[in-house]
Amino acid sequence: MKGYAIIFIVIAFVLVAWLLGLRDKWAAKKAFLEAVKDKYGKAPENKYRENDFEHIAGYYRNHRDGFSIDDITWNDLNMDSVYKRMNYCYSAAGEEYLYYMLRTPKQSDDFESFEKQVKFISENDEFRRNLQLTFYNIGKSSRYSIYDYLDYLKNVKQSSNFFHYIMLLLLAAAVGIMFFYFTVGFVLILILMTVQIVSYFRIKSEIEPFLVTYNYVMRVIQSVDGIIAIKEESFREDVKELGRLKKDFAAFRAGASILLSPTRMNSGGNPVDLLLDYIRMITHLDIIKFNLMYVQLMEKRDRLDRMLTIIGSIEAGVSAACFRASFEGKYCVPVFEGDSYKAKGLIHPLLEKPVDNDIETVRGVLLTGSNASGKSTFLKTCAINALLAQSVHTVLGQSYNAPFFRIYSSMALKDDILEGDSYYIVEIKSIKRIIDAAMAEGAKVLCFVDEVLRGTNTLERIAASTQILSKLADEKVMCFAATHDIELTSLLDDKYDICHFEGDIEENDVRFDYKLKKGPATTRNAIRLLAALGYDESIVNDAQKMADNFQKNGTWEKSCGL
Repeated sequence: MKGYAIIFIVIAFVLVAWLLGLRDKWAAKKAFLEAVKDKYGKAPENKYRENDFEHIAGYYRNHRDGFSIDDITWNDLNMDSVYKRMNYCYSAAGEEYLYYMLRTPKQSDDFESFEKQVKFISENDEFRRNLQLTFYNIGKSSRYSIYDYLDYLKNVKQSSNFFHYIMLLLLAAAVGIMFFYFTVGFVLILILMTVQIVSYFRIKSEIEPFLVTYNYVMRVIQSVDGIIAIKEESFREDVKELGRLKKDFAAFRAGASILLSPTRMNSGGNPVDLLLDYIRMITHLDIIKFNLMYVQLMEKRDRLDRMLTIIGSIEAGVSAACFRASFEGKYCVPVFEGDSYKAKGLIHPLLEKPVDNDIETVRGVLLTGSNASGKSTFLKTCAINALLAQSVHTVLGQSYNAPFFRIYSSMALKDDILEGDSYYIVEIKSIKRIIDAAMAEGAKVLCFVDEVLRGTNTLERIAASTQILSKLADEKVMCFAATHDIELTSLLDDKYDICHFEGDIEENDVRFDYKLKKGPATTRNAIRLLAALGYDESIVNDAQKMADNFQKNGTWEKSCGL
């Protein structure tokens, strides 16, 4: 009777633990769904570690094909921060695909399916939250991209099960011998079990680092069950393909729990788990399954890649829907048409209180204005929105009409100490790459240049800037350029639309309205800014006299203070 009581207690303990686990799982699910409901329409709150973008860029590194945003442009536009502002993804597949979309803006209008999915997600809250739960269950793959992990699998030392099958046959033979020669059979079993256990821990330590890959792949495959239940027409093709791909991994999933059990080798004293652990040690069933799964994974890597692509693109659509909701009333769907860049109410995604601006140009814009008046922000606003239009089919503004572009910039440059290049050398190399791109096949080049050739003297800067900007216009490049050299407006007014930003100084305070105005800047306030910020009156007055004299006579004269 005592034996039955012990068995009953063990069964009861396991049942209670299982029920508590279900309760905790249900509570976690409920809490998650409530959280995403509350966060909808708000900016994301993700926290990033220093090297996160090394693995977030994993899908992009493995799928670069055709035009992509180069590193100079990406950094100029502070696209890491833009990405963070629009990343509502809960899985690594979604995060990596969203990054890929931003790095590879489309060059043709094939957004129909994507737009339908985003629209449906935006209009169906419960559907969106359940999708997000599916992606949350996939999770993120720690510090590395799944593609890094898959490459790491190439380091697996053993993929054959020959040794393990032989040992299982010998164990079976030893058990059979026991029925005829008990002592011999028993000794043979002890020897074989010892060999199995010793070799088990050696092999287990070798495969353990690779299990994170298997676990992530399993979560991806399991997530398909939730996605293929979608009945919405705009997801039909994705659902059908995922269903086919899921069947390809049926053998990979079968019996995977023997290897990927959450309590594997961490049973904490649970009698059932302890028993399973000893069975694994003696039979190597989990190692055998590891090797079988390895062969299947290597053979079907292309199909796994396709699965990751579809799942990632769907979650990127969810992210786009959440991004739009966080800018409710301040975004539009782009229209790709014509030859001009025409937009109304454009705003920058990273500013808390952005000032919107309108722009319409068919040949490019030359911007003038004082420091801090809004020139650089405007350039970045136009560039980022063109990129968002061609990646997530979303523009922060009232309307956007433009053709497809290859987007480049030359803005936030620095000296290259390692290469020994001065700022000016870095600058002209940066602009040269834009000219080279314009000469190559592809969509029209849209470029943004901030403070053209600021790294050299005024005389040569004006001469060289005129010729470079003229060359860009001749090559049909749509260039948005900012400059302090007002002379360029008269030299290039036949090839560029001239606009400006300006500010006023009132009661020793600088005020800017950050609104784009047509024509060249009509005021100069750099010297007046010195006074506004408390510079000595003699410095301000003498500087103004020198400037007035040069403007009148065309020559520089020493001031009375020199």
